[in-house]
Amino acid sequence: MSLKIIVLAKQVPDTRNVGKDAMKEDGTINRAALPAIFNPEDLNALEQALRLKDANPGSTVTLLTMGLPRASEIIREAIYRGADDGIVLTDRALGGADTLATSYSLAQAVKKFGDYDVIIGGRQAIDGDTAQVGPQIAEKLGIPQVTYAEEIVELKDGYVIVKRRLENGVETVKSPLPCVITVNGSAPDCRPRNAMRVQKYKYAASPGEAAKLSDERKALLEKRPYLNIPEWSAAFVEADPAQIGMPGSPTKVKAIENVVFTAKEARVLDGTADNEVEDLVKELIANHTIG
Repeated sequence: MSLKIIVLAKQVPDTRNVGKDAMKEDGTINRAALPAIFNPEDLNALEQALRLKDANPGSTVTLLTMGLPRASEIIREAIYRGADDGIVLTDRALGGADTLATSYSLAQAVKKFGDYDVIIGGRQAIDGDTAQVGPQIAEKLGIPQVTYAEEIVELKDGYVIVKRRLENGVETVKSPLPCVITVNGSAPDCRPRNAMRVQKYKYAASPGEAAKLSDERKALLEKRPYLNIPEWSAAFVEADPAQIGMPGSPTKVKAIENVVFTAKEARVLDGTADNEVEDLVKELIANHTIG
């Protein structure tokens, strides 16, 4: 059977490079100050989607992301690895959204997308670590959800069988379609880029990106429609202005504190006292470094 698969993904700040300028005064992330990457667990989710596509000829995988126009970068990355296309949900009105506003906006985009069989996304994004968006989208769409997925074992006859990795073991569940599945980082890594697909789609761009391109590149986009990455606005997905962005976000950051970790002066053992090692072990146990 052929499937219509939606993969939810996010371009996130690389939290390995967080510095003092990582947050704005209003409590939102200063994305311009951090390198942007494909959210790791969304790559795990993409691999599960691509495996479903491989097992079901005629299936399509569409990446849906919400963010700045530059989020088209992860759509290109997904297409290089085997996805068919992607959509960027981008609008100034969507800025500053918490999980509630984000899930509403993405649910509206899914409704606009229309017919689909399964929605797959990463368990959580590394810039928030909430694991709330996927389940909230399922609730807003009124469809079942399977969280903490490690493997999509089988999909047939209108049902999907999923292996879940939980804290105390593994659970296998069966869910009717359509449904939302969120995938753990313990799932198989995403396959590498396909060189032929990189060559074919490396000039793909969204309208926001195309506005800054040369006339030659713009002409190429007109000549090859498959290189155009659609951008959807809040109005296009018929989102209620009161439920998106900052107005639709009840979560507010009240204060931000920069914490700088400093190392203590190193302690050197010169071996002149017999009890030095014993004292050091006692100190390490007392401060919970060991034991």
